[in-house]
Amino acid sequence: MTVNSLNDLYVDQLKDLYSACKQSQPIVTEMGRAATSKELAEALIAGNQGIARGMETLAELCNQHGVDPTGEHCKGMEGLVTEARKHAIDAQFGDDDVRDAAIITQYQRLTHYAIAGYGCVRSFANRLGNDGDGAALQDCLDHTRHGDQTMTRIAEGGVNKAAAD
Repeated sequence: MTVNSLNDLYVDQLKDLYSACKQSQPIVTEMGRAATSKELAEALIAGNQGIARGMETLAELCNQHGVDPTGEHCKGMEGLVTEARKHAIDAQFGDDDVRDAAIITQYQRLTHYAIAGYGCVRSFANRLGNDGDGAALQDCLDHTRHGDQTMTRIAEGGVNKAAAD
Protein backbone atom coordinates (compact mmCIF):
# COMPACT_ATOMS: atom_id res chain seq x y z
CA MET A 1 0.00 0.00 0.00
CA THR A 2 1.32 3.40 -0.95
CA VAL A 3 0.79 5.94 1.81
CA ASN A 4 -0.18 9.18 0.07
CA SER A 5 -2.24 10.92 2.74
CA LEU A 6 -2.86 11.12 6.45
CA ASN A 7 -5.94 8.97 5.88
CA ASP A 8 -3.78 6.28 4.23
CA LEU A 9 -1.39 6.44 7.18
CA TYR A 10 -4.31 6.26 9.62
CA VAL A 11 -5.74 3.12 8.03
CA ASP A 12 -2.29 1.54 7.78
CA GLN A 13 -1.66 2.18 11.47
CA LEU A 14 -5.08 0.80 12.48
CA LYS A 15 -4.11 -2.45 10.77
CA ASP A 16 -0.65 -2.44 12.34
CA LEU A 17 -2.12 -1.90 15.79
CA TYR A 18 -4.63 -4.70 15.22
CA SER A 19 -1.72 -7.01 14.39
CA ALA A 20 0.15 -5.86 17.48
CA CYS A 21 -2.82 -6.64 19.69
CA LYS A 22 -3.35 -10.05 18.08
CA GLN A 23 0.29 -10.98 18.62
CA SER A 24 0.28 -9.85 22.24
CA GLN A 25 -2.68 -11.97 23.34
CA PRO A 26 -0.95 -15.39 23.46
CA ILE A 27 2.08 -14.12 25.41
CA VAL A 28 -0.14 -12.27 27.89
CA THR A 29 -2.03 -15.53 28.40
CA GLU A 30 1.27 -17.37 29.00
CA MET A 31 2.45 -14.72 31.44
CA GLY A 32 -0.86 -14.99 33.29
CA ARG A 33 -0.37 -18.73 33.67
CA ALA A 34 3.22 -18.24 34.84
CA ALA A 35 2.38 -15.55 37.41
CA THR A 36 2.32 -16.71 41.02
CA SER A 37 0.75 -13.55 42.44
CA LYS A 38 -3.02 -14.00 42.29
CA GLU A 39 -3.48 -10.24 41.85
CA LEU A 40 -1.03 -10.21 38.94
CA ALA A 41 -2.64 -13.23 37.27
CA GLU A 42 -6.08 -11.59 37.54
CA ALA A 43 -4.72 -8.31 36.14
CA LEU A 44 -3.25 -10.18 33.16
CA ILE A 45 -6.61 -11.86 32.50
CA ALA A 46 -8.24 -8.42 32.60
CA GLY A 47 -5.49 -7.11 30.32
CA ASN A 48 -6.20 -9.81 27.77
CA GLN A 49 -9.89 -8.97 27.88
CA GLY A 50 -8.97 -5.34 27.21
CA ILE A 51 -6.78 -6.38 24.29
CA ALA A 52 -9.72 -8.32 22.84
CA ARG A 53 -12.02 -5.28 23.19
CA GLY A 54 -9.38 -3.12 21.51
CA MET A 55 -9.13 -5.58 18.63
CA GLU A 56 -12.91 -5.46 18.20
CA THR A 57 -12.79 -1.66 18.03
CA LEU A 58 -9.89 -1.70 15.57
CA ALA A 59 -11.63 -4.29 13.38
CA GLU A 60 -14.82 -2.20 13.34
CA LEU A 61 -12.90 0.92 12.37
CA CYS A 62 -11.00 -0.92 9.63
CA ASN A 63 -14.26 -2.32 8.28
CA GLN A 64 -15.81 1.17 8.27
CA HIS A 65 -12.87 2.31 6.14
CA GLY A 66 -13.22 -0.64 3.77
CA VAL A 67 -10.08 -2.56 4.75
CA ASP A 68 -9.38 -5.96 6.24
CA PRO A 69 -7.70 -5.52 9.65
CA THR A 70 -5.73 -8.76 9.22
CA GLY A 71 -3.64 -7.66 6.26
CA GLU A 72 -0.63 -6.44 8.25
CA HIS A 73 2.11 -7.94 10.45
CA CYS A 74 3.55 -5.69 13.15
CA LYS A 75 7.28 -6.36 13.36
CA GLY A 76 7.62 -4.11 16.42
CA MET A 77 5.26 -6.23 18.49
CA GLU A 78 6.87 -9.38 17.13
CA GLY A 79 10.12 -8.24 18.74
CA LEU A 80 8.43 -7.33 22.02
CA VAL A 81 6.72 -10.73 22.17
CA THR A 82 10.07 -12.44 21.55
CA GLU A 83 11.60 -10.43 24.38
CA ALA A 84 8.69 -11.20 26.73
CA ARG A 85 9.03 -14.90 26.05
CA LYS A 86 12.80 -14.80 26.55
CA HIS A 87 12.77 -12.73 29.76
CA ALA A 88 9.54 -13.79 31.48
CA ILE A 89 8.58 -17.27 30.26
CA ASP A 90 11.68 -19.14 29.11
CA ALA A 91 14.16 -17.61 31.57
CA GLN A 92 15.19 -19.63 34.61
CA PHE A 93 14.13 -18.07 37.90
CA GLY A 94 15.16 -19.18 41.36
CA ASP A 95 12.36 -17.12 42.90
CA ASP A 96 8.72 -16.86 41.84
CA ASP A 97 8.49 -13.24 42.99
CA VAL A 98 11.34 -12.29 40.67
CA ARG A 99 9.50 -14.00 37.80
CA ASP A 100 6.39 -11.95 38.68
CA ALA A 101 8.48 -8.76 38.55
CA ALA A 102 9.83 -9.82 35.15
CA ILE A 103 6.29 -10.51 33.92
CA ILE A 104 5.19 -7.02 34.94
CA THR A 105 8.21 -5.53 33.15
CA GLN A 106 7.45 -7.35 29.92
CA TYR A 107 3.71 -6.66 30.09
CA GLN A 108 4.36 -2.96 30.53
CA ARG A 109 6.66 -2.93 27.50
CA LEU A 110 3.85 -4.46 25.44
CA THR A 111 1.41 -1.96 26.90
CA HIS A 112 3.59 1.06 26.21
CA TYR A 113 3.76 0.06 22.55
CA ALA A 114 -0.05 -0.07 22.47
CA ILE A 115 -0.32 3.28 24.27
CA ALA A 116 1.86 4.89 21.60
CA GLY A 117 -0.15 3.24 18.82
CA TYR A 118 -3.55 4.20 20.20
CA GLY A 119 -2.40 7.76 20.86
CA CYS A 120 -1.20 8.19 17.28
CA VAL A 121 -4.27 6.75 15.57
CA ARG A 122 -6.56 8.72 17.88
CA SER A 123 -4.75 11.91 16.90
CA PHE A 124 -4.96 11.01 13.21
CA ALA A 125 -8.69 10.29 13.51
CA ASN A 126 -9.34 13.60 15.22
CA ARG A 127 -7.28 15.55 12.67
CA LEU A 128 -9.20 13.86 9.86
CA GLY A 129 -12.52 14.82 11.44
CA ASN A 130 -13.40 11.23 12.31
CA ASP A 131 -14.62 12.21 15.76
CA GLY A 132 -16.44 8.93 16.35
CA ASP A 133 -13.27 7.02 15.56
CA GLY A 134 -11.31 9.36 17.81
CA ALA A 135 -13.68 8.79 20.73
CA ALA A 136 -13.53 4.99 20.32
CA LEU A 137 -9.73 5.09 20.13
CA GLN A 138 -9.55 7.39 23.16
CA ASP A 139 -11.53 4.77 25.08
CA CYS A 140 -9.01 2.10 24.02
CA LEU A 141 -6.16 4.39 25.03
CA ASP A 142 -7.72 5.07 28.43
CA HIS A 143 -8.23 1.37 29.13
CA THR A 144 -4.68 0.57 28.07
CA ARG A 145 -3.26 3.29 30.31
CA HIS A 146 -5.37 1.97 33.18
CA GLY A 147 -3.88 -1.50 32.65
CA ASP A 148 -0.39 -0.02 32.74
CA GLN A 149 -1.19 1.87 35.95
CA THR A 150 -2.59 -1.32 37.48
CA MET A 151 0.68 -3.12 36.79
CA THR A 152 2.67 -0.28 38.34
CA ARG A 153 0.45 -0.46 41.43
CA ILE A 154 0.92 -4.24 41.68
CA ALA A 155 4.69 -3.93 41.26
CA GLU A 156 5.07 -1.12 43.77
CA GLY A 157 2.45 -2.55 46.12
CA GLY A 158 4.17 -5.82 46.79
CA VAL A 159 5.71 -7.76 43.90
CA ASN A 160 8.92 -5.73 43.78
CA LYS A 161 9.25 -5.79 47.58
CA ALA A 162 8.79 -9.56 47.64
CA ALA A 163 11.30 -9.95 44.79
CA ALA A 164 13.86 -7.85 46.68
CA ASP A 165 13.53 -9.88 49.91
